[in-house]
Amino acid sequence: MRRGCISLGGIRCDKCERIIPHSERYLAIDEDEKGNEAEKGQTKHYCVQCSIDKGFAHYKEEKDGRVLTFFQ
Repeated sequence: MRRGCISLGGIRCDKCERIIPHSERYLAIDEDEKGNEAEKGQTKHYCVQCSIDKGFAHYKEEKDGRVLTFFQ
């Protein structure tokens, strides 16, 4: 399950291992051992850039401009 979250400052990205600063967005996703999205499994945290690199996030065009979304 994907959850778009806002960091309180103590979250570390599981891919690049940098600390996600306070008030920055990140993705919390349940993945199995092989890295596939699963209903139950280990929760991974990804910063915006790593989420985009893994294909979990993308920008979409809306009438107000480009919007980042973690959902399909």
